[in-house]
Amino acid sequence: MNRSEQQLTRLATAHGLFNLVGGLWPAVSVRAFELVFGRKTDRWLQRTTGGLLAGIGWAQLRASAEGDWRQARRIGAVAATTLLAIDLLYVPKGRIGKVYLADAACEAAWLAAWAVKTRNR
Repeated sequence: MNRSEQQLTRLATAHGLFNLVGGLWPAVSVRAFELVFGRKTDRWLQRTTGGLLAGIGWAQLRASAEGDWRQARRIGAVAATTLLAIDLLYVPKGRIGKVYLADAACEAAWLAAWAVKTRNR
């Protein structure tokens, strides 16, 4: 594996870990999660979203471990785009807290990192 492939695999692993940990967070400690992101009325939805995000992260990690950074990128880009859109749509409407703009910045950063690292591929 050349240096570029190694960097892409590391990016895939980092993005997968970010999604896995973020997805597991509300399952591990709803209290800590809500302390940062605000109280939720529909905890089932919070857990469902967390479970899906954890699954996405796990799939990215598996793809990365198998050297398939392209699959990890596809999965991660879809998740990041969706989360970014939700953040940017619902923060201005007041449906979710302004803290979600920090998540929007993270999701935009993942998309930018993938775009920069794969621009010539």
